[in-house]
Amino acid sequence: MADTIATNLTGRVALVTGASSGLGASFAEVLARAGAKVVLAARRTDPMERMCREWAAEGLQVVAAPMDVTDEESTKNAFDIAERTFGTVDTIVANAGVNPEGSALNLKADDFSKALDVNVRGVFLTAREGARRLVAAGSRETGNGRVVIIASITAKLVSAGLAPYSATKAAVVQMSKVLAREWVRQGINVNTISPGYVRTDLNADWFASDLGKKQIAAFPRRRLMNISDLDFALLYLCSDQSRGVTGTDITIDDGQSL
Repeated sequence: MADTIATNLTGRVALVTGASSGLGASFAEVLARAGAKVVLAARRTDPMERMCREWAAEGLQVVAAPMDVTDEESTKNAFDIAERTFGTVDTIVANAGVNPEGSALNLKADDFSKALDVNVRGVFLTAREGARRLVAAGSRETGNGRVVIIASITAKLVSAGLAPYSATKAAVVQMSKVLAREWVRQGINVNTISPGYVRTDLNADWFASDLGKKQIAAFPRRRLMNISDLDFALLYLCSDQSRGVTGTDITIDDGQSL
């Protein structure tokens, strides 16, 4: 967890999308425990509000904001809530994503479109809105802008049944490099983290199944990663220590792609 890593984010304001569960909820907690003021953003507000109440009772500075990453106005509204509560967001973690699994032969076109909307359009809208406000707030002079996009090892690893997910994750890895180049003189760093397979609420049933267990057994270390394995990279890329790092993709997968 964050308290075991010597990275202090005091003074930073972070917004994490897809923060109602899974990786997003974990990322939000890690950043808050490292001292950042954190906005949890997602469509499902009840889980976020519950987490915010629990964490606020411990002294963490957090707030929940309803946000549909595919909707431009909803994205703007979430950043407005962040600014009213904590000030300009200087740390954006674009984590929201969907995964319509299944054979490409049977996949519905609407499911493919939804993956594109959430995983690519949603990342673009989130990063762009954050960058626009950072530039307006003087990031060119402060150099404090941080955008971290959550990709996946499936951007490069061939996994049957994940055509839309893999395609969209490959897209955001390349898009992040383009954004990094465009914003490099605006004091905004853009990087991606490509995690391996981690057990979450969304995939717990799969990995408990016989086929899921078979998949785990095929990994070189025959195990799933811990969510906490991602903490250090997240904190580093969100901190002042990463001032010289932009346009980089960091793979953390416990050797699953070897």
